[in-house]
Amino acid sequence: MAEIKRGKIDYFLILTVFFISIFGLTILASASAFFAQKKIGDSFYYVKRQIFFGFLPGIFLAFLVSRLKIKFLKKWSLVIFLINILLLGLVFVPGLGLKIGGAKRWLNFRIFSFQPSEFLKLSFILYLGSWLESKSGGKKTGLGPLPFLIILSLVGIFLALQPDASTLLVIALTGILMYFLAETPLWHTILVLLFIFVGGLILIFVAPYRMNRVLVFLNPNLDPLGLGYHLKQSLISIGSGRIFGIGLGFSEQKAGYLPAVISDSIFSILAAETGFVGCSFLIFFYLIFLWRGFKIGLESEDLFSRLAAFGITFWITFQAFFNIGAMIGIFPFTGIPLPFISYGGSAIISQLIGVGLLCAISKNLT
Repeated sequence: MAEIKRGKIDYFLILTVFFISIFGLTILASASAFFAQKKIGDSFYYVKRQIFFGFLPGIFLAFLVSRLKIKFLKKWSLVIFLINILLLGLVFVPGLGLKIGGAKRWLNFRIFSFQPSEFLKLSFILYLGSWLESKSGGKKTGLGPLPFLIILSLVGIFLALQPDASTLLVIALTGILMYFLAETPLWHTILVLLFIFVGGLILIFVAPYRMNRVLVFLNPNLDPLGLGYHLKQSLISIGSGRIFGIGLGFSEQKAGYLPAVISDSIFSILAAETGFVGCSFLIFFYLIFLWRGFKIGLESEDLFSRLAAFGITFWITFQAFFNIGAMIGIFPFTGIPLPFISYGGSAIISQLIGVGLLCAISKNLT
């Protein structure tokens, strides 16, 4: 087992993310080629955008963040979080907010656009880690659940209005984990879970499309040409891959049958073209990422670093396994992207910055 050297960046973690990303770009090139050629006239259009507007700026920012001191991150965590909340609010401003698919989640600055909610996952983790450390002092002082619920509710209101329930789910579950790890009483965590459960039920019942997703999850054979079409096509795609896959570029589902092939459903294309072997390869590297991230957290001596490392690691690996689970029908569809693989510059950049923060924490271990 490779140990994390004190004062050294965890290069094993970086290598793991590198392998996942290269694998992801390969699958994205295959998944996007058909409709990129049909729509744009350039088979590699989405791959090039993923590289130039996702990976390159993400790697640059991750490098900068990895060189920061933990005390600096902790000091400015509230300011970063409040700026992110402000950006979330700006999506509702006419002329700035960009509406796609019925949701206002993007800010359009003409030259570029981005999704503030993707960066909220990271800024929330940093602020919550700092806040929990300041309130607990690293001791079992019994943090009350009310202030935590107020913070979570503030975030929830902005995300529910967009709407962006998938990001809210990730943030809520990540927040619960960090709250629990801050050595709060167990009944506090249970109370918070009940609050989130009730809030989740309300969000499901007020939006028919969310209720439909739950119904399809409970009964995968429900309306296979309508409500259950996405899941049905996903399962067909995954099943076609068998053990070794049908080969890169040979999936038929990406040619107009499977929705969101380069974002939410890209795992289904990966499974079809690389089979059980390719899926196992990807899951193996996500598990390595989980191991290295949690190891960094366990070896951190201050509470903020420990909570931030656990929060970032859980956020990314939870998204990975929830996305995979949704594609095979063990979780309902939520629109959660597959980390380092799904198309989307904002998601890639925020995830790479998260990796940079993990590297900063590993480097600052004392």
